[in-house]
Amino acid sequence: MSKGKLVDDLTLLEIKLEVAHEIGLADKIRKYGWSGLSAKEAGRLGGLITQRIRKMKKEEEKAKQKKKEA
Repeated sequence: MSKGKLVDDLTLLEIKLEVAHEIGLADKIRKYGWSGLSAKEAGRLGGLITQRIRKMKKEEEKAKQKKKEA
């Protein structure tokens, strides 16, 4: 993972697919691909992915902090 990335490419793909499934876009993506999404759908998906990544990063930092304290 490069210094600027919060998650690696495989993890990002897993998150994208998981979020797409949760909001009901998985079938559309399977049928038409990522380019088949409307701007609204892509924006919603991107926003939820960003939230998920930030939450993961925050939890990771908390775990590191607890480890330092112990």
